[in-house]
Amino acid sequence: MPRPRLRLVCFPHAGGGPHLFRTWPSHLPEDVEVLAVCYPGRQDRLSEPGIDRMEPLADLISRALSERADVPLALFGHSMGALVAYEVAVRLPGDAVSALLVSAHPAPHRMPPPSAEPPTDDELLHAMAGLGGTDPALLAHEGMRDLVLPALRADHELLRAYRPRNPAVVDIPVTGYLGEDDPLAGPPDLAAWADLTTGGFGTCVLPGGHFYLVPAERELVTDMSARLAQLPPRLARPRSDPRETSPCP
Repeated sequence: MPRPRLRLVCFPHAGGGPHLFRTWPSHLPEDVEVLAVCYPGRQDRLSEPGIDRMEPLADLISRALSERADVPLALFGHSMGALVAYEVAVRLPGDAVSALLVSAHPAPHRMPPPSAEPPTDDELLHAMAGLGGTDPALLAHEGMRDLVLPALRADHELLRAYRPRNPAVVDIPVTGYLGEDDPLAGPPDLAAWADLTTGGFGTCVLPGGHFYLVPAERELVTDMSARLAQLPPRLARPRSDPRETSPCP
C-alpha cells in the first residue's frame, strides 16, 4: 500500500472507543488514512487501567503518534476527545500536525468549574445514556455496566481535573464542529477555540445533539475532507521544543 498523503487521527469521547470511526474511511479519499485512538481500559486494551489525568494520557498518545508523523497528521476529537486531540497537537513536534478538528466540547479555558462531588456510578451511566451515545438497555445490563464503568470513571475524573490556566496557542488551522441541539456545548463555547490558534479558525454546525456525528457522519466527514484538501503541504520536521509550531505557509 502506498504511503498516504495524510493521516486523520480520531479521538473518541469519554467512555468511548475507536469503533465510532470504523466507517469513516468510506467517506474519505483513498490517500487519507484513518487512525483511531483506543484509550487504556476499553476494547482491545480492556485489561489496562484507565488513565484519569490529561498529562500522562496526552504524553502517551503523542509518543505513539510521533512514529506515524512521516506524513502530516490531522487530529479530530469528539467531546473529551477534542481536549485530548488539542493537548496532543501541542505536544507533537514541529509541523507534524496540519489541522486540528474539535467537536462538541468547550475550549479548555471556557470549561465550567467541576462539580463539588463526583457523580455516582448510576449518575454517570444515566448521563451517558441521556446524551444518546449508548443504548440505555445495554447500560442497564449488569455485565455491561461492569465493563463500561472503569473507563468512564477514569475519563470523568480526567475531565474534572483538567483546567489549564494558560492553554497553549497552536499555529495550525482549527475547525470546530457542533450539533445544533447539543446540551453540553453551544456556539460561544465552540467559538472560544479561536483563541487558541493563530493558524485560522472555522466552524460547522450540523443537525443533531451531542452525538450528531452518528446520524450526520457523511456530512461531517465530507466537510472535513473538503477542508483537509485545501491545506497547504506541511512536512513533519522534528524540533527541539515539543510545543513549537511553524506558521502555515
